[in-house]
Amino acid sequence: MSAHSLPPQLHVFVRDWLSSNNVVLKSRDGHVVVDTGYLRHAPLTLALIASPRGIGNDPLAWIVNTHCHSDHIGGNAAIVAKYGCPVAVPEDEAALVERWDQKALLYDYCDQRAERFVVSKGLQPGSTHVWGDLEWHALAAPGHDMGALVFHNAEHGILISGDALWENGFGFVMPPEFDPAALPATRATIEMIAALEVRIVIPGHGEPFTGVAAALSRARERIAAFEADSLRVARHALKVNLVFALLDRQQLPLDEMPSYLDRVGMYRDFNRQFFRITPCELAALLIGELRNSGAVKCEDGWLRPT
Repeated sequence: MSAHSLPPQLHVFVRDWLSSNNVVLKSRDGHVVVDTGYLRHAPLTLALIASPRGIGNDPLAWIVNTHCHSDHIGGNAAIVAKYGCPVAVPEDEAALVERWDQKALLYDYCDQRAERFVVSKGLQPGSTHVWGDLEWHALAAPGHDMGALVFHNAEHGILISGDALWENGFGFVMPPEFDPAALPATRATIEMIAALEVRIVIPGHGEPFTGVAAALSRARERIAAFEADSLRVARHALKVNLVFALLDRQQLPLDEMPSYLDRVGMYRDFNRQFFRITPCELAALLIGELRNSGAVKCEDGWLRPT
């Protein structure tokens, strides 16, 4: 099976690094959308879902989320407002959403925006669901998000992986000093995926891909590098989060970056634990590394994503 020969009732809207991919599963018994992108892009998500490759003018039966980070649930509230459909999230995250725990969900803690929504159902690991006339097994996939699920269709060897596995890595992981279980869980999730019959992966970000063995190998290499150096884990997480904030806001004033990093909980806490430098020095460190990698640029007093 190639990335271009998915079952006809399954369509992937490939988005970007601010919004997760949207997976549309169509059926006469009711259409399902898996993951809804980021709040900033909710109008586009609605347009894609209502397009001919989506569900057109049909009703929507369910929203399903692989996990509840902001780039995967950002369209939930807008879609519910339009279609009146229920929302299913991983069982371990349902209570966090119900009480809107913005630190545990990494919303305000990471300076990310999300619109509150109501959970209708918690999805249990090991449960089976029929979406788009295909049978999907929900499997626990902790690591990047400790409550995350992936969805596996054994018939076609399809894995909807969320941020548990990308073609080149996986979503950022909390360092051991903040969550000792995260890195071991990430490794266990990769080995769980390796034991499945998977011919094509639909990741949370990036094109669907068939080079599963190579992707797993790259993921193992990254995990080994992180296991050897928790400071590397921390630097990676902060840089990923800063680029995400820039993609959302489009720009941040350079002269306000030290105060911004001291105000947002994730940067402040990581600095206290790992770097122990001034906010000015932390800003110079992160911006310098991101500029060297080509991820950001400084123009006319602004920090912007490239």
